[in-house]
Amino acid sequence: MTDLYHIDSLFSEEELMVRDTTRELVENELMPGVRDWNREGRFPVEMAAQFGELGILGATLDAYGCAGVSYNAYGLMAQELERCDSGFRSFTSAQNGLVMYPIYHFGSEGQKEYWLPKLATGEAIGCFGLTEPDFGSNPGGMITTARQEGHEYVLNGVKRWITNGTIADIAVVWAKLDDKIQGFLVAKDTPGFSAPEIEGKWSLRVSVTSDLYFDECRIPEYNLLPEAVGLKAALMCLNQARHSIAWGVIGAAIACFEEALEYSKTRIQFDKPIGGFQLVQAKLAQIWTDITKAQLLCHRLGSLMDAGTAQPAAISMAKRNNVAMALNTARVCRDILGASGIVDDYHAIRHMNNLESVYTYEGTHDIHTLILGEKLTGIPAYK
Repeated sequence: MTDLYHIDSLFSEEELMVRDTTRELVENELMPGVRDWNREGRFPVEMAAQFGELGILGATLDAYGCAGVSYNAYGLMAQELERCDSGFRSFTSAQNGLVMYPIYHFGSEGQKEYWLPKLATGEAIGCFGLTEPDFGSNPGGMITTARQEGHEYVLNGVKRWITNGTIADIAVVWAKLDDKIQGFLVAKDTPGFSAPEIEGKWSLRVSVTSDLYFDECRIPEYNLLPEAVGLKAALMCLNQARHSIAWGVIGAAIACFEEALEYSKTRIQFDKPIGGFQLVQAKLAQIWTDITKAQLLCHRLGSLMDAGTAQPAAISMAKRNNVAMALNTARVCRDILGASGIVDDYHAIRHMNNLESVYTYEGTHDIHTLILGEKLTGIPAYK
């Protein structure tokens, strides 16, 4: 894709090297298998170690075996992973923003030393339990509870739509403890804890999505995350994941755009390539413009996050805009491909299906709209 705005020049040599290294992994190891994995509904868990080797896991964290790269470098990693499939970016968004980030920022030194090196190499996989069957957009209404009994906490409740849940070695779980929301670590082999996979998905098939069940699940008191107190702490984790989503979906949009552009040059109708018709050119021109705007928005967001000055509403704006852009791009590109667009010889239909989920998770499009509305007016419309 031609870079009219010289966007590559905005990145450092290290950031571009990170992007290119991730792209090489995607082209050599992920793209050859993604169609089969999607058909099978399987995440290739063996790839976790390779992600670890490249420094993708815990990318923005310092120490404990993590790479400590910039937010824009990590964003470019997410872009390349989702250029292949949203499932790969979802895996890393959960591992990084929803598991390693809370352990790093809210955990004890012992929790950090034990879990972060394992999570950084892919030896261990984590998941994040906040959403419940009846509480998604309103996580503060959760009914999962914890009570203290001696030197243990006892958890009861259900979490739903949990990325990586069935394959996770450790779960970051949020529950109501007395009158506050508290974060805990729950190991996979804890009695009273189970994580069955949700079946029947037609979206994000190259991703493990699970329920988490807690039935008198007893965890030792040292598994409480000492600084993970209140809903604000949980939302801080979500903002980390939303940053990588905003970047990642650009990759999905680029994959669809490049595929449709090439198709338009070679598909002959009425004695010329369909790319020679005004309607098709108008669609391609708009997509190209939309992707460029999304890239510029994300670059600025990454810079703000590195400086520690990114407001939550700025992250919401990027997630909302870029996911809507990518979903529309996938739909239009599927249209350009015509009947060929509904088969998985092409990528557009898979990206389109995946992005329907991304449009909803980590805050729906409408919820992020209301977050921006509240920021503008000071009036919370969702209360």
